[in-house]
Amino acid sequence: MSLGPDSDEREKLARQDGLLVGIAGFSLLSGMHFSPYFDPAFILVKFLLAPAFFISSPILLFYFTSLFVAVSCLILAGVPAAIFERATGRRNSDAASLGIWLVGVLILALPAVTGLSG
Repeated sequence: MSLGPDSDEREKLARQDGLLVGIAGFSLLSGMHFSPYFDPAFILVKFLLAPAFFISSPILLFYFTSLFVAVSCLILAGVPAAIFERATGRRNSDAASLGIWLVGVLILALPAVTGLSG
């Protein structure tokens, strides 16, 4: 019984969705309060960004710092994947480039995961 060409496409998309969930999850983990990147980013947000946007609530400072660190790690980890896609002439992200992105996020999130921060 053949499931047809659509089943191959669905399997490929499901694998890519799993990689994207991993990328997002480890990026969020790197932005948590126990990450070694959090304290320097908190100082940056508190003294440079918060006055410009009139943020005075401490809880908002923590939320924006966490978001800032997570998005920064997500962008930094995507650079090697983008270079790989450009070098190989790919037009769309596939499992290989998403895997490179996931490894980049894992490397950046490693201090938060292993507790190397203190």
